[in-house]
Amino acid sequence: MGRTSDAKEKLLQVAFELIWQQSYGSVSVDDICERAKVKKGSFYYFFPSKSDLAVAAYEEHWQCNRPKYDRVFSPLVPPLERIDTYCKLLYEGQKAKQEKTGRVLGCPFASVGSELSTQDEKIRQKSQEMFDRMCKYLENTLRDAHKEGLIEKQDFSAKASAIFCLVMGMLLQAKVKNDSEVLRNLGPIVLQMIGATVPA
Repeated sequence: MGRTSDAKEKLLQVAFELIWQQSYGSVSVDDICERAKVKKGSFYYFFPSKSDLAVAAYEEHWQCNRPKYDRVFSPLVPPLERIDTYCKLLYEGQKAKQEKTGRVLGCPFASVGSELSTQDEKIRQKSQEMFDRMCKYLENTLRDAHKEGLIEKQDFSAKASAIFCLVMGMLLQAKVKNDSEVLRNLGPIVLQMIGATVPA
């Protein structure tokens, strides 16, 4: 295998990318080991199963991206700007993936979650956990927007979930159509959805 110090990281990175670009079911342990240049015996040294690797890979991906989300949703950033930036990042991220792979890949957590939610409880729970984390960012943003008089008082938790459902639906549509442009106007749609008003 590669150096012990980097073999685990290679497995995590390769597993995430392969599963996201293809599907959990179509990617084997052999595929992951071959791409990562890690021996199969070493794979099982780090992870009891492909399922355990997938859960760890998705958590690793989240932790790597968490600083970016913390910046986007920082309380120091105006609430509506947070939403607009978040939506732009989604569009730009999917567009970049399409240019690199030829395909819009959609949300990695939704993809594996919808594929395995009835088959693998660990992966279902991890996907739900990712959704809950994003909804909390959105909920806090809505609360701040209300404090600043930019939106009316509402059930902020429910509205955050509704926004996230809209985002997931549009990501799915973009993936099925293989067209990242579906997401270009996501920001204005979300702002309209929450009844945002921009001060003069």
